Amino acid sequence: MARLTIGETTFQVPEGILLSQALYGKSALEMPCAGQGRCGKCRVRVQGELTPPGEEEKKHLSRKELESGIRLACQTRILGDCRVESRKDSASQIQGSGQERPVEGTPLFSRYGAAVDVGTTTLAARLYGKEGMLAQASALNRQNRMGADVISRIEKSLAGYAGELADSIRQDISALLKEMAAEAGILPEEIDAVVITGNTAMLYFLTESCPEPFSHAPFQADRLFGETVSGEDLELPCPKARVYLPPCISAFVGADITTALLSSGLCSGEDTKLLVDIGTNGEMALWHKGELFCCSTAAGPAFEGAGLSMGMGGREGAVDHVSLSQQEPGGMKAHVIGDGEPIGICGSGVIDAVACLLELERLDETGYMEEEREEILPPVGLTQKDVRMIQLAKSAICAGLETLMETRQLSPEQIGELCIAGGFGSYLNVENAGRIGLIPEKLVPRVHVVGNAALAGACRLLLSREEMEICRDIARQAHTVELSSNPLFMEKYTEGMFF
Repeated sequence: MARLTIGETTFQVPEGILLSQALYGKSALEMPCAGQGRCGKCRVRVQGELTPPGEEEKKHLSRKELESGIRLACQTRILGDCRVESRKDSASQIQGSGQERPVEGTPLFSRYGAAVDVGTTTLAARLYGKEGMLAQASALNRQNRMGADVISRIEKSLAGYAGELADSIRQDISALLKEMAAEAGILPEEIDAVVITGNTAMLYFLTESCPEPFSHAPFQADRLFGETVSGEDLELPCPKARVYLPPCISAFVGADITTALLSSGLCSGEDTKLLVDIGTNGEMALWHKGELFCCSTAAGPAFEGAGLSMGMGGREGAVDHVSLSQQEPGGMKAHVIGDGEPIGICGSGVIDAVACLLELERLDETGYMEEEREEILPPVGLTQKDVRMIQLAKSAICAGLETLMETRQLSPEQIGELCIAGGFGSYLNVENAGRIGLIPEKLVPRVHVVGNAALAGACRLLLSREEMEICRDIARQAHTVELSSNPLFMEKYTEGMFF
């Protein structure tokens, strides 16, 4: 055994263990590539008896960084006693609120109830009592060490890590419930009802269901939820609570879209409307003449801050907004969350930065930059490879929206409203999103940002049993538009690669 010291605490760990495994649960660590050494995000400063740097580390780390003790945790093994510089999660701008319609009915809970939205990257939750909302909390999804996207985690689950994935998300939810209970001055055991929404894969991981059907065509889930389990089943700190898992629509259109549609009221009017949740998975829905059409496209983690050379989530140190400024060097002015030193760039900042580079003609419509790297706010910048990843992500979202419209022979002018849901959408500069082609430019004037509609919908279910039948109706009536083999989608996707 070796001694691993983090800050003032020392742990016993097996010699030969990967540093990333030894640090799990003890220190904040990002591993969007699931520990394959490709992303270079799991950087830690460590001193002691370690394996020498390998080729993957030398690709991502400079000689100066290696000499100062910076290593990639997923590529470094502990050979003896070592010390890691303590690092905690910085404050994060996770969107936990949304625009909500009044709700009436009989609550699911007798004393206290909680609603939780489990996203691929983040979690958000609220606690209610008879007198209304008592507390809210949010956190990063620590499953990110298994990969930034759903597909990576499905592969991990099938490789024997299903238990770890379940434990991770259950611990995260439990921590949120305990945090909110403490803020409200109650015991977690007093929570007697919980609603947990999320995409289909997240609910599979939560319940430790086998995601094998997700790994190959025709990608049809064998469990679409809309069921109740106990807190004890999920190892939550409220074992006697009834836990409702809302219905999913398909393998890649989950309960988060069902509850977002419930919250938005999209399916209750005569107008033709679109809804999109922009994230690692771009899920979207079209309501037209009393019919609901849904689809999902793999946008990748670029807008969640993963996969880019200096990408990060929306927390302290992240560049979150960029605008043109003749007074600033380089012609751009940037804002940093927390107003401190910049250390990376999050999704909303990426959209702004690309739009500014286009206006400054330092980036052309094909995505080509004359310089290999463009400075945004030193040391933060975007590389040519970053731009290519952004093109792939934005093209997937825009092509999905355009395919949904053309499937029903609709033009942008016929869309009454485009609801943008999710945390990323809450901080998005809509004009810049249209400028780079993330959403069709003609839809920009019709955009309505609705915040975390998935969580708001989960709260509606918690506060009114009567809403459960409406939610089930939404899932039952939805038609899934398959994009993977759709020639129209592929045509739009290719066209959408241009800025």
